[in-house]
Amino acid sequence: MVPVSDRLASGTAPPEQGGEDAHPVLSLALASMMDDVRAHSGAVYLLSEDEQMLEMAVMAGLPRTFAAPWERVSLTSPLPVADAVRERRLIWISGEEDMASRYPRIAVVLPYPFALAAVPVATPDTVYGAVFVTWPGSHSPDISAAERARLKAACDRLALRLERAAEKGRPVLPEVDFVGAAPVTGTSGAAEAVQMVARLPDGMCALDVNGRVTFANTAAAGLLGVSVADLLGAQLWNSLPWLNDPVYEDRYRAALLSQEAASFVAVRPPQEWLMFRFHPSRSGISVQITPASGTIQEVPADGAMNRPTRLVAISHLLNLASALTEAVGVSDVIEHVADEIMPAVGSQALVLLAPDGGRLRVLGHRGYDDPAIVNRFDGMSLDAPTPGARTLVTGVPSFFESREQLERLFPTRSATPDGMAAWAYLPLIASGRPVGTCVLGYARPHPFAPDERAVLTGVGGLIAQALERARLYDAKYKLAHGLQSALLPHSLPRLSGLEVAARYLPGTQGMDIGGDFYDVIRTTANGDVLGEVVHTDAAAVIGDVQGHNVAAAGLMGQVRTAVRAYTAVGQPPGKVMSSTNRLLIDLDADLLASCVYLHLDLEDHRVLLARAGHPQPLLRDPGGGVHILDLAGGPLLGIDPSAVYPTTAVPLSPGSVLVLYTDGLIERPGIDIEDALAELAGRLALEADRPIEDLADRLLGDSARSSDRGDDTALLLLRARH
Repeated sequence: MVPVSDRLASGTAPPEQGGEDAHPVLSLALASMMDDVRAHSGAVYLLSEDEQMLEMAVMAGLPRTFAAPWERVSLTSPLPVADAVRERRLIWISGEEDMASRYPRIAVVLPYPFALAAVPVATPDTVYGAVFVTWPGSHSPDISAAERARLKAACDRLALRLERAAEKGRPVLPEVDFVGAAPVTGTSGAAEAVQMVARLPDGMCALDVNGRVTFANTAAAGLLGVSVADLLGAQLWNSLPWLNDPVYEDRYRAALLSQEAASFVAVRPPQEWLMFRFHPSRSGISVQITPASGTIQEVPADGAMNRPTRLVAISHLLNLASALTEAVGVSDVIEHVADEIMPAVGSQALVLLAPDGGRLRVLGHRGYDDPAIVNRFDGMSLDAPTPGARTLVTGVPSFFESREQLERLFPTRSATPDGMAAWAYLPLIASGRPVGTCVLGYARPHPFAPDERAVLTGVGGLIAQALERARLYDAKYKLAHGLQSALLPHSLPRLSGLEVAARYLPGTQGMDIGGDFYDVIRTTANGDVLGEVVHTDAAAVIGDVQGHNVAAAGLMGQVRTAVRAYTAVGQPPGKVMSSTNRLLIDLDADLLASCVYLHLDLEDHRVLLARAGHPQPLLRDPGGGVHILDLAGGPLLGIDPSAVYPTTAVPLSPGSVLVLYTDGLIERPGIDIEDALAELAGRLALEADRPIEDLADRLLGDSARSSDRGDDTALLLLRARH
């Protein structure tokens, strides 16, 4: 097939056909198909040359702009024409609620009542494209057997024509859209009809499917304040500045797509109110214009002007979509929905429900002063006769405009009043399965117009995607933190002559976990270090494995276990570091680690340290001086298998405090690391005499309270006692 890369703008000259003849193959086939099933619009898509894309070749009955987001459709897209091609079957959408539930992308852009069928255009061996046709919202919820058979037969005939054209090397190309009749003058047409319309006191206009005026009587021109000549060939909202508001064009779109009458009231400056009534047909729209009696609040029978406009809802919808991309956990989703959707639709309460082990779980709620009102539903069986459970199980939205309406279908609901007077139960469907129910509560009875139901159901699709991601994140978060907690020591040993305190703070970005670790190991092994016999009572280690994810946490656990093992066999500090370095290289984890390891000789009051690319420890001596220990060290663990890690002996007199930490404690955006280290040393000098647990909290400082920690932090304090 030839790719449809350059579509034709409506109203342009058709390209030269390369098919069997010069007739517009696609247009004629589409028109015949629409007539056979009495559809009011449709389009033909052709498969691109690489067979990965469907490209619109011709459209009828509607402006091309209505389908602009779907002119080129990937075969993997969750859209009716793509599904029809992939599944090689007719796809039927019964109405706006069905569309919003299954194809929320379309429902959000076109929240109008209409039915749609998408059919593949294919022979047994080759797919050539697809067709969709639409009917007004008044169509039966089911497609009839006759309609189904006629659509299939028409698409099969079109596929055979496309096959013959391809065999002859003259593939069918895109064609001109059906745009309705060309503009005519006010005196053309049947003379009697023109004279009759001219005598009417009401303004009368005719619009084609693109909204252009093809006829206008003198009364219409007088009411609008322009000449007939200025109206012909132009769109009303473009020729009249005071009508240049998307709200008014939206009423035209609603009428044309739903084929149902629509109306609105507008003010012609300075203070003349006019009523516009749209009467649609397949060929366009007849517009009746009359002076509006009374004020704007008195006029619209459908209450459209008294409700928030759809544009307001769409604005909030776009804000919600943007906000949900930033939602991390379930609580974020609830907060964003409460902030963006509740104000847009005028609801006063919100509940998010989800299935869990055959039970209904309340994930969160807003708008209820007493949590018990909502929590009574937590743990309820999915088989319970409640609207929340039914919506979750069936995937069908429910709207109850009054308390009486709800209790008529769910009598047991009368025993659990929540103070609301109307409800919308929206199914949250993601990846083809229900993931929850969103309940919106209204303090007063609330009529749900068809377009509002479509928008709300489409919103449910957005919430579902975000909720699925959020619950997955929360599960990973819980798993990761469980892993982190399991890998860090649950308690530190009590040692005679030594006080110990430790802290760990996860970062607040990503999974909020990392590779920072610490440990204190009780040991009484003797060894020969630096040519001297030492009596080691304990060993301690602090380190940081590169990364902030589950892999880093898992490797951290392996490193900590290795350090314990090498300590147990009596290796001195430098040897422990070398052995751990080789292990890390052998694991081939592509991650590096920094570390400080030490042996504590509590009898001789000294400490033997080895360092691998880790920040220098701080030592506060009994006299109050604070020193940055300038330890010789080797490279990061995991780089050089032959690396050597020298050992340094440092006195640890009674009353001294040794501070070991990871870089998360001193590395902060906008602060020089030397300044941060000096600040830490200053706090240590001032606070070192405090109880060691209190001292640990003081040294963490603002880090413990910060909600923006880019790195995790470990802190280990050792204080020598008499």
